[in-house]
Amino acid sequence: MPFTTKHLNSKNNGHSDNNGHGKNNGNSRSPYKTNGKKLKYLTRLDQISQLSEDEKSQLEKVNEKFIFRSNEYYQSLIDWDDPNDPIRRIVVPDVQELDEWRILDASNEEKYTKVRGLEHKYTSTALLLVNEVCAAYCRFCFRKRLFMDENDEVTKDISQGLKYIQEHKEINNVLLTGGDPLVMSTSKLEPIIHQLRQVDHVQIIRIGTKIPAFNPFRIINDPSLFKMIEKYSAYEKKIYIMAHFNHPRELTPEAIEGMNLLMKAGAIIVNQTPIIRGVNDDHKVLAKLFEKLSFIGVPPYYVFLCRPTLGNEPYFVPVERGYQLFELARTKCSGLGKRARLVMSHKTGKVEVVGMTETQIFFKYIRAVEAENFQKFLVFQRNPEAYWFDDYEEAREELTLFNLFKNIFKPTLGSSG
Repeated sequence: MPFTTKHLNSKNNGHSDNNGHGKNNGNSRSPYKTNGKKLKYLTRLDQISQLSEDEKSQLEKVNEKFIFRSNEYYQSLIDWDDPNDPIRRIVVPDVQELDEWRILDASNEEKYTKVRGLEHKYTSTALLLVNEVCAAYCRFCFRKRLFMDENDEVTKDISQGLKYIQEHKEINNVLLTGGDPLVMSTSKLEPIIHQLRQVDHVQIIRIGTKIPAFNPFRIINDPSLFKMIEKYSAYEKKIYIMAHFNHPRELTPEAIEGMNLLMKAGAIIVNQTPIIRGVNDDHKVLAKLFEKLSFIGVPPYYVFLCRPTLGNEPYFVPVERGYQLFELARTKCSGLGKRARLVMSHKTGKVEVVGMTETQIFFKYIRAVEAENFQKFLVFQRNPEAYWFDDYEEAREELTLFNLFKNIFKPTLGSSG
């Protein structure tokens, strides 16, 4: 039988013990050794010797739609004796991905594409999609459409995107994403960083990457990457690495070494992760991730509720269960480990889950496309079956920033200018 979410044991939530560790725990070095050789990438299921022929045959149907990619290092973190292994869940296909469920572009990113390769959704932040390849493909990826045929959202020529950024002085943050920018060689990435540093109003350059988890050797073995960061991460214009660690077992000594080298070079690192069924939907595992990140100086930033993307149903956790897990995890952390926010990247903005009672749930826009939603606070009747913001009925109460502080804003809002 191929692995599916039906194999998940509800008693242990898909983890091999209470701490989410199998034989290869996060405190031991990966058994994989590079021996000075380039890391080997795996792009075919028949390269995974631990899968049975029957599993390979059935999972190939998934691969034809949502492609598989991993590498020898990351595969070495999997405990193949555990059918519910969380690292396996992250990269090995699940036949339930073929179930028809929701849409490919769940946050309607296409709407905010201004020129090829550039998205501008929030006033101060622009996204440059600089490639369409990752070191491995997360099965729960919300941009899996980029890895499919006939995609035209990504471009290797950033000239149009750069011109747009130059013309929009309100943009002070640029996120390089894709795909994974650190899959690119430093010699190809540096010209992009250099050009952005020529734009005076761009203060922060962010690099969204899972390379520190998927392939830390890309970092450790490239001195030119540290030189580039040291050169372009200035006192008042920092480079941020937006890391993606989903489970504490990914925080191997190699991964920690890579992050420390990046920080030593001058990069600021924060971490973001979705809550993923069978990976980190256990408050003890989530707490361990938060704590370990804080110990090495990488603040937990956003924790996302998975976007309802086609193929992602087997990885989804309902909104209210996600909130409960998130808050339980935070009770086990110091203040430095509980800095994350639980959010949904909705098509109308970034919506934070801020509280819940027995009958009601509370949301707040922390980023919004439309001014009318800036910092809007919303109260809904609870819905335990809700997977996304759209699954809640009409709000019981709405309070906007301007209504809340109407006495402060009244002179400005009432002016004719």
